Formats: sequence, C-alpha cells, structure tokens
Amino acid sequence: MLPTRADTLALVHAYTVSDSLRKHMLSVEAAMRAYAGRFGEDPDRWGITGLVHDFDYERWPNAEHHPDREHPAEGVRILRAHGFPEDILAAILGHATYSGVPRETPMAKTLFAVDELTGLITATALVRPSKSVHEVDARSVRKKMKDKAFARGVSREDVLTGATELGVDLDAHVQFVVEAMQRSAREIGLDGQPTPPLA
Repeated sequence: MLPTRADTLALVHAYTVSDSLRKHMLSVEAAMRAYAGRFGEDPDRWGITGLVHDFDYERWPNAEHHPDREHPAEGVRILRAHGFPEDILAAILGHATYSGVPRETPMAKTLFAVDELTGLITATALVRPSKSVHEVDARSVRKKMKDKAFARGVSREDVLTGATELGVDLDAHVQFVVEAMQRSAREIGLDGQPTPPLA
C-alpha cells in the first residue's frame, strides 16, 4: 500500500530542517509528477518518490559516498520500516550513483534525470532580480550550465547522463522540468519577490 503524501511530507519535515532542502524535494516531486503524467504512470507513486528521495540527507550526508551507510541507504532502511514499496526504495538508492544500484525502471531513471537539474533550475531562478522560476527557460538554464563556476555543487555530468538514460532531448527535458516547477512555483518558493514600494 502506498503511503499518503501527507504522511510522506510529515516524514520529510521530521528529518529535514533545512528550508532549501525541503524545497528541493518539492521541486523533484513536481518534476516526477509531470513525467509520470507524460509516461502514463501513477503521479502519486512517482511524486512520493521525488518528495522523499533526500529526506535523510541532512542527518546522514555521506560525504565519503559509502554505498551501504548514510544517505541514501539509511533513509531507505527507515522507509522500508514505514512500509514504502520496494520499487520506490530501488529508485531512491539508484539516484546516488555510488550506491551501486542500477536504475532499471522508468521511475528510477526519471528521478536521477530530474534531481540535479531541479537544483540548476532553482539556482538560475535565484540569481534573477525577481527570484522567479517564471523568468527561466531552457536557454537560460543551458547558458548557466556552461558556466562551471555557477552552482558548482550541481553535477553537469549527472544532468547529461540523466537525459541520455531517459532517452529525451536535453533542451526539451530542461524545458519540461522548468514548466513543472513553474506550476509549483509558490510551494517551492520561486514565484517571485514582491516589488518593494517606492520610497
């Protein structure tokens, strides 16, 4: 039985204090739901996978990339105890290349393909004066992607590999994820800053 979104979100909040990390997971959820719709899959199942994929990262960041300790292995143990289905757990393990778990399902491939990309899109939006994802498109993201000093923590290689594994054109993929995030702009904190009043 699939856990509810409310229960999943409560788990995310219980383990993650960081507002930016919570918003990252919400962004990945939005992209996963959009791709589920495109591929004719269950948007709730895919959305929950995106929502919970990094819930353990703050407590167990795994800087040394242990395949079976800390993130995401520790989180998967917790999720299994909460009754999350094995296909969701496999996708979460697979989004960390160092886990050694292959990405075999469309859901697993999609999670990997959107994870780093949502971070790049968020960073692109946040350098806009408005801080709005509505002012972002594939062209602006690709331009920032070429600047290696920009959003240095985002793996360009993972973005490229993810699109290839998913079998989608990179520009179309970026635009698709941008539009998914635009539909959730308020929830992910990228709906723009109000214009300050004139003095």
